[in-house]
Amino acid sequence: MRRFIAGVSVLFAAALVGTGAAADDVVLKASHQFPGGKGDVRDEMVQIIAREVAKAGVGLKVEVFPGESLFKATEQWQALVRGQLDISAFPLDYASGRRGEFSATLMPGLIKNHDHAKRINDSPFMKEIKAIMAQEGVIVLADAWLAGAFGSRKGCVREAADVNGLKFRSAGRAFAEMWRGAGASIVSIPSSEVYTAMQNGVVEATDTSSGSFVSFRLYEQIKCLTAPGQNALWFMYEPVVMAKKKFDSLSKAQQDALVAASQKSEDFFDRETRGLDQKMIDA
Repeated sequence: MRRFIAGVSVLFAAALVGTGAAADDVVLKASHQFPGGKGDVRDEMVQIIAREVAKAGVGLKVEVFPGESLFKATEQWQALVRGQLDISAFPLDYASGRRGEFSATLMPGLIKNHDHAKRINDSPFMKEIKAIMAQEGVIVLADAWLAGAFGSRKGCVREAADVNGLKFRSAGRAFAEMWRGAGASIVSIPSSEVYTAMQNGVVEATDTSSGSFVSFRLYEQIKCLTAPGQNALWFMYEPVVMAKKKFDSLSKAQQDALVAASQKSEDFFDRETRGLDQKMIDA
């Protein structure tokens, strides 16, 4: 009987190893607001990190919770700071209520095009932004800038007069001041809620990223899209971020595996983001 029990234990342990699960693995929780399994580039960035970390075999596992299944979009920053969440794909301007400087990463005219976005990651401007993030207890794993567009149920947004009187959802707090100055009424909701708000008439126009126009199917609700051209209308910083305390608590091998996985994630994003604008236009 003892030999039988011992044999079952060995088989069970082997099964755990075969599935990549181990009792002593460090498990990181990753949350974001974007649809999972539907081709959203931000979800795939996090999934790449999870897959690459698992392959590294350093006793580290990343569990991904897409579509606000763990935390609501605007709750994720506080969850990171408080140690309730480890990783997120997060539009940084959503945390501008804590640090107003974060709104500088979502301003019209800041980023000209995708090549410019890649270069600015290592600029003094972004080094200062990342230093402020670190003060709050959050570090960047993978940089990501998404170009943005305007969409309306009422007509095309070409100039300030076109938004006068519209119920407008803006992606950022400071960005919203531009629309308010042009006569729009501002509705403050995350991109994950725009589809339903447009469907119910709560929102008539929005600015959001090219990726969100597609993954949240906003093309089903709008009548006119003002898309980026050779130079984008605006860019939004939506990096993969991590709680600094959690990163610091990992072993050197685990940190190295996470950094390497994050670089692969960022490289993937850099290849994919250049086609997101056209995917949006096609949709």
